Amino acid sequence: MSIFTGPEYDPKNMIFRRLGDSGLRVPIFSIGAWLTIGQTVQGDVVKDILTTAFNAGINLIDTAEGYAQGQAEVEIGRVIKEVGWRRSDLIITTKIFFGVGRKGANDVGLSRKHIIEGLNESLERLQLDYVDIVFAHRPDSSVPMHEVVRAFNFLINQGKAFYWATSEWSARQIEEAFHVADQYNLIPPIADQCNYSALNRARFEVEYAPLYKKYNYGTTVFSALAGGVLSGKYNDGIPTGSRFDLHKDEFKDTVEKLGGPEGIANIEKVKKLTKIAEELGCKVGHLALAWAVSNPNTSTVILGASKPEHVTDNLKALEVLPKLTPEIHDRIKAILDNEPASEKLWFGDR
Repeated sequence: MSIFTGPEYDPKNMIFRRLGDSGLRVPIFSIGAWLTIGQTVQGDVVKDILTTAFNAGINLIDTAEGYAQGQAEVEIGRVIKEVGWRRSDLIITTKIFFGVGRKGANDVGLSRKHIIEGLNESLERLQLDYVDIVFAHRPDSSVPMHEVVRAFNFLINQGKAFYWATSEWSARQIEEAFHVADQYNLIPPIADQCNYSALNRARFEVEYAPLYKKYNYGTTVFSALAGGVLSGKYNDGIPTGSRFDLHKDEFKDTVEKLGGPEGIANIEKVKKLTKIAEELGCKVGHLALAWAVSNPNTSTVILGASKPEHVTDNLKALEVLPKLTPEIHDRIKAILDNEPASEKLWFGDR
């Protein structure tokens, strides 16, 4: 089967930002494997999706040991080998915490044992010698922080990862990791993989604000479309074959809220945002993605895709980004009416 390229975007149009306080440059949009690759998407379609992304300037592929019980890494590794990309042209990230199908006491979490063995097994599935970034997929309060930081430091010193990062950690936990790294002359994390969208703002904009200022902490944002709510696809219910339909367990809380007061209010916001999107000549999903990436503390927004066409469609957000004037931001702010309590947010005072 020939590789799908679709309407190509010139990779020169992709914008790159430094990831946190590191020297690593990442594209503002990256491609992720959660709920798709190795699960609902396998075989040639995976190659089509990743090739389309790469041709559009997306060279960061995000996965995890727990995605599709390791099959996401298997599929990604297979495609990398088949296509023959130069390793240095790719940024590969994976995450360690949930294990792969095993139930043993040391097969999950952030013990030194699981961090090291978990990444070794991820590398085997990916058919790679190293990943660019290894994430602690969740915090682990049962393991001393000095053990966690030392284990990731060891992996970096072994050349099996260039950087380490956190995912869904609290600001306090990230701060503790920095203190431990400073105390023992170890390498601190560079970014958090966090949930951020126009409908979910508090942690990203307020709780993490001191981390941006003190450590220049980076972010790899997921769910920028709030699970698809900000795409408008759930305005009239849950369509068959949609993410909320296919992954009811993962989105149980969101689905339950969808028909409640909060969900109904959010749908009304999406409908109002749609009018702004139409004025800008785009879909509301493009507007939502551009809004998320317009935050200067967003290093990259991870895109999900079950078809290559989804990649090219989402990347139309690049065309919307320069259209987000202060006036447009003010109109969006008025519609959302959910600005977290903070002395100063990233749009500043006007």
